[in-house]
Amino acid sequence: MGILQNIEKKLTNAFSPDFLRVIDESEKHRGHANWIEGKSTHFRVEISADQLKGMSRVAQHRAITNVLKQEFEGELHALVIKVVKSPVR
Repeated sequence: MGILQNIEKKLTNAFSPDFLRVIDESEKHRGHANWIEGKSTHFRVEISADQLKGMSRVAQHRAITNVLKQEFEGELHALVIKVVKSPVR
């Protein structure tokens, strides 16, 4: 299982989201710091989950990054997080 699938699985297990989109944006960072040829290092997460409602943005980001701690210890370098109120179409 690749890192994208691991991120999806862990966030689904942790938050049971109404909506989850994980996008590998690594190619957009070609040549930048911590970009590695052939590796997935930069991602965008869009998520809507009841567990994240009522939390500050900082608390939401902490909760998500804590779930993905193992990935950050590996090849994951950057994660853009967008918590949405309702599913994005």
